[in-house]
Amino acid sequence: MPSTSRSASPTPSTRIGTRTSRQGNRRLPAFAALATAVALAVGVAAPAYAAEPASGTASPSDAASAEALSTDNSAARRGGQLPPIHPELDFAGSTVAAHEGREPGAAPAAALAVTQTPGLDVSSYQGNVAWSTVRANGARFAYVKATEGTTYTNPSFAQQYNGSYNAGLIRGAYHFALPDRSSGTAQANWFVDHGGGWSKDGKTLPPALDIEYNPYGATCYGLSQSAMVSWIRSFSTTVHTRTGRYPTIYTTTNWWTACTGNNASFGATNPLWIARYASSVGTLPAGWSYQTIWQHADSGTFPGDQNLFNGAFDRVQALANG
Repeated sequence: MPSTSRSASPTPSTRIGTRTSRQGNRRLPAFAALATAVALAVGVAAPAYAAEPASGTASPSDAASAEALSTDNSAARRGGQLPPIHPELDFAGSTVAAHEGREPGAAPAAALAVTQTPGLDVSSYQGNVAWSTVRANGARFAYVKATEGTTYTNPSFAQQYNGSYNAGLIRGAYHFALPDRSSGTAQANWFVDHGGGWSKDGKTLPPALDIEYNPYGATCYGLSQSAMVSWIRSFSTTVHTRTGRYPTIYTTTNWWTACTGNNASFGATNPLWIARYASSVGTLPAGWSYQTIWQHADSGTFPGDQNLFNGAFDRVQALANG
């Protein structure tokens, strides 16, 4: 079975500062120590997700922006302006450490009030995962990369998605966004058609959108802040229409501020999955008063990235049930 460590494979030259940074994997404390050490600084339990609005319909300006983006990118591809992608190297957080670093020796803050539930996220980088071991080590939920753009599907998705479910974890699928390649609607449809669905079985998290630093060029994929907001809204609306759930949004505060203008309009509908490799979540993006999930480290007890759900296990179940 392939190793579950991201540092096991050779580092491609195209991955400077991201995959290479995982070679020096620091180990976090064992789950028992972690479980007693973590909670929100505010010390107040937050709901697992925010209430949904009355309508998820995109505005005409959103639709026009998405259509224009799709047209512009088709022209760019014909002109050979967009580089080829390496989706097997892209995963939730693959660009974060290179742009934002890690707090040396950081572990989630201790002596705080709110129970946190440990979990992980994985991609094809991990290959086949020993889910029974992951469960025995304390994980209770997992996000699994399903797709990227409109051409890639994770070859390890079935083993990871079904295997985590069979081991007793609550699991969900995520999509790695490439907003300069095609519209949010097109990528949402590709995602839902290739693993990004949802069912009210109590063990499936809402689909998730991984929107982070561009691994292929300009930080914001060459989009203006308003165009990026429109792209995310189109993706979110399409996923909601197709599945009945608004997607969880994975991002960092710095990226969100730079690339959306710190847009505050998604907090009422989309759970926040924040990435910050430090001892606290820090300032959150506008519109969210708490995070649902915190990706606090890119190595540790579990394969892939280390996550904490902001609440006890019954809140993970609540999010799964919608």
